Amino acid sequence: MIERPRRPGLSRRGFVTAVAGAGAAAGAGALVGCSGRAGAPAAAPAERFIPFEGAHQTGITALPIPNQGLIATFNVLSKDRAALASTLRELTDEIRTLMAGHPPEVRDPAYPPVDSGILGEKPPADNLSIVVSVGASLFDDRFGLADRTPRDLVTMPFLANDRLDPKLSHGDIAILFEAGHSDTVQFALRQLMRRTRRDLVLRWMIDGYARGIGAGRASEAATPRNLMGFKDGTANLDAADGAVMDRHVWVGPDDGEPEWAVGGSYQAVRIIRMFVEFWDRTQLVEQEAIFGRAKVSGAPLGRDGEFTDPDYASDPDGKRIPLDAHIRLANPRTPQSDENLILRRGFNYSRGFDGAGRLDQGLAFVAYQRSLEKGFLTVQRRLKGEPLEEYILPVGGGFFFALPGVTGPDRFLGDRLVD
Repeated sequence: MIERPRRPGLSRRGFVTAVAGAGAAAGAGALVGCSGRAGAPAAAPAERFIPFEGAHQTGITALPIPNQGLIATFNVLSKDRAALASTLRELTDEIRTLMAGHPPEVRDPAYPPVDSGILGEKPPADNLSIVVSVGASLFDDRFGLADRTPRDLVTMPFLANDRLDPKLSHGDIAILFEAGHSDTVQFALRQLMRRTRRDLVLRWMIDGYARGIGAGRASEAATPRNLMGFKDGTANLDAADGAVMDRHVWVGPDDGEPEWAVGGSYQAVRIIRMFVEFWDRTQLVEQEAIFGRAKVSGAPLGRDGEFTDPDYASDPDGKRIPLDAHIRLANPRTPQSDENLILRRGFNYSRGFDGAGRLDQGLAFVAYQRSLEKGFLTVQRRLKGEPLEEYILPVGGGFFFALPGVTGPDRFLGDRLVD
């Protein structure tokens, strides 16, 4: 068994508790599997325009995943369902334009310009994708949609180790942006807010970087690292495999969901604060025991190679990989746990420092699954009480449902929901 030596003085949990009262962010979440594959030292992805139309929102599976990410949630001010439909139609029209890279309209300079101008005369190809999801609060009595609520969609509750900040949680609509450069992301955000300012009010947002964090074909040179220094994405689903996506990510016609929801996906968002200074003072042997992998190579403890099977069956007592190691709890690799696999697509964030002088850094965890209950929530229950909890504090996020894709020029996101 790998021993985790205890240090004298203040415990990890005592440290977290002590500084929380001195300006720490409030929170909610867990790392859940450390999966989301892509490129740390890998070359930048080839720049292109991501197609918009499809049975599913293409930004969920577009590969390679670009380097910059931002998620923003909004409160809807639309007065009725017809106004909500108009808002979704406006959103769709603007997203279609943005993802295609259409140049802005030129109009009389006596009026404000139609865009910010930060991308110049013609937006360059930059792998921009935009995914729109709806929260449980959209299905209240404002729009008469209660009977159309996706089966598993609820307001994200407080889970193990959570300290949710209401100012960084939930929302009627969530919009996820990904692109190769931050100016492309900011341009798209401002254009959507400009187009929908009468009906959508920003609730919270967080942005960061992913170093091409991916969810498909990977190599040992391509897997990025989280802000704890461990490879993040080794065991993620292959987003390029349609059969895998159908099995684990897309809501199907026989899932007992509302008809409009077929082709969509449940989206779990968790803003996970990492106490990186305290982590940096933790012995390497303990760090590796907590994750269950070698820090430099990413290999399961006692094995060679990042993608080598951990082979838990040969280690039933946890002498090689502790029974409470993160990778072992998140993905036990049993026939029963296969239905709990999720598609990771998140990014690291850094928001300066808090009132206690500590770095405010962590993970904007984003995951897609066919069922919240069978996916994220089941994995989260397995992780309850894991040693990693003492180094992280989930501070926000929400549960959302990613709308099905748009399959024609006369369609718009959520049209079957609001018809």
